Amino acid sequence: MSLFSTLNTGVSGLKAAELATSVTGHNIANADNDYYTRQRVVTQASTPLNTIPGDIGTGVSVTTIARIHDEFTYTRLKDSSNSLSYDAYTKRNLEEVAKYFPDLDGVGLGSDIENYFSSWNDLASNPDDAAQKIALVQNSITLSTNLKQSRDNVRNLQDSINDQLKTNVDEINRIGEQIANLNKSISRTEVIEPNRANDLRDQRDKLELTLSDLLDISVFKGDMRTENIIDPNLTDQGSSYHMNIEGHSFVDGFTFHPLEISNDGNASSYYSIYSVSQDGSKVEITDSISGGKVGSMLDLRGRQINSEKNGGFPIDGTLQAYVDDLDAFAKTFIEQTNNIYARSAQPRMSSFANEDLKPDSSLINYTNSLKTGNFDVVMYDKQGNEVGRKTIDIHSQTTMDDGSVGSIVSQFNASSDDNADNNSTNDIDDYFNAVYSYDSDSKSGILSFDAKDELAGYTISIEDNGTNFAGTIGMSPFLQGKDASSMDVVLKYKNDPSLMNAYGAPIDGNNDVANDMVQMQYDNFDFHKANGSVINESIEGFYRSVTTQIATDGESAGRNYETSTALFNTVNSEFQSISGVNTDEELTNLMKYQASYGANAKIITTIDQMLQTLLGIKQ
Repeated sequence: MSLFSTLNTGVSGLKAAELATSVTGHNIANADNDYYTRQRVVTQASTPLNTIPGDIGTGVSVTTIARIHDEFTYTRLKDSSNSLSYDAYTKRNLEEVAKYFPDLDGVGLGSDIENYFSSWNDLASNPDDAAQKIALVQNSITLSTNLKQSRDNVRNLQDSINDQLKTNVDEINRIGEQIANLNKSISRTEVIEPNRANDLRDQRDKLELTLSDLLDISVFKGDMRTENIIDPNLTDQGSSYHMNIEGHSFVDGFTFHPLEISNDGNASSYYSIYSVSQDGSKVEITDSISGGKVGSMLDLRGRQINSEKNGGFPIDGTLQAYVDDLDAFAKTFIEQTNNIYARSAQPRMSSFANEDLKPDSSLINYTNSLKTGNFDVVMYDKQGNEVGRKTIDIHSQTTMDDGSVGSIVSQFNASSDDNADNNSTNDIDDYFNAVYSYDSDSKSGILSFDAKDELAGYTISIEDNGTNFAGTIGMSPFLQGKDASSMDVVLKYKNDPSLMNAYGAPIDGNNDVANDMVQMQYDNFDFHKANGSVINESIEGFYRSVTTQIATDGESAGRNYETSTALFNTVNSEFQSISGVNTDEELTNLMKYQASYGANAKIITTIDQMLQTLLGIKQ
């Protein structure tokens, strides 16, 4: 053992203290970096000199610079962040939807519905008053417009989420590519033991945490190892790296397999998401992606898309369910209103253009709104007297006009004694003719009851006995449309409200139709939801159930968000206590390393003085 060896001992202490000071400064500089993991210089005694009477130490050596990272806590942090991101996005959007239905303080669709029926009640009191007709038409237009606006607001939000989905999937791909590139850098750095790519691993962890905010991911980084000799909280994984999304490889070491998002061939332009394999094959994973912001987007927007169904819009999803419920409300509202209004006698009757209703199609199979049973066609003379009534049956095989005696057209046109006077020349078929006109180009058909002699002055109406026939196909309707987006008052009544009728029989002062419209608000009807369920409720009752569901979903999302926030804060606090920088602790370490540096410098100074003394003796 020589003075020079002792001098080297002091130098090793200086270098260790200098490196520890540098790492401590790095920790302090990143104290406010949420994604930084504190680092620690790990030292051990250098290999001693084996002498007699014993080993002589040669100083200190730095074995590695370790980051204090607990993979188990970090995994819980990713999971809790994933849940928080999901609930935060869901809460924000459902709160937005709730603003579209302000059914408080006399505003909103609920108030419009009340005003609509109130207008019919006013008309029933004054059935020939033109002012009441104008007010009714205006309130009907207001209801239709606001219902359409509410639906459009939900649909626009749904469209916005679809656009955001594309942006977020693009970000997922960018992050995946960055992780693959980081894996290369980490591998190059750690190829020599005991080098540790601490900052690069922090960058990768940051990207993983960002991905977990977007969707569920599964990551495997090799064998788990603990190093209690360094720190009891240090648990990290090896050098291999595999990331999967719903069982499909996304990042495999240095290789990145991007997700593909596409809306090709879909009329709605709504996107589906695919996993792309190394060989270029694609597997759709839209239905299986879960968690995070993207999972929330898909649950809100809807996942199951068939370009040939529902106009290319999803058949599931929270927002789509709201749209479907508004459509179900409007459809039943239109049909029941028109079913009643068909009782008002007209010189001729004509239906909507019913899409895909071929002459030989079964009416019962065409729509679930139509029921078996019968309806009466009623004929009135100029004085408003009933002069004929024909009952038309509807069963499972009934068609519009397939040539059989059981079709609607054949039953209407059949020769029958409709007024029981044993005279075959003054019945309904003698004054009116039923025709079903089907256009193969537009694939739609129109049923009409036309007068054979308009100068005869006869009028005709339909009184339903439970089939909903007139309302379903829209015979001489008051409202037009088939859903919330198309509901409106028939154009001729918008242009001239005086043309509408409050009567059943064409007699001044008759208010039968208006009274039935008033009663309609108290009756229960079948509302056919898109999921196949049928709700039997009143008009207002069903609408209230829709708004109640919206409010309930929003409240539930708020509670879930509060729970997720509390869980995330707990896990994040635990993670920060392990991996975060404590400036007080680091400043204490800084003083310790400063003292160590000074002490080792003193060793070098002392050895230098001893060498000077030794050289002085030689002189």
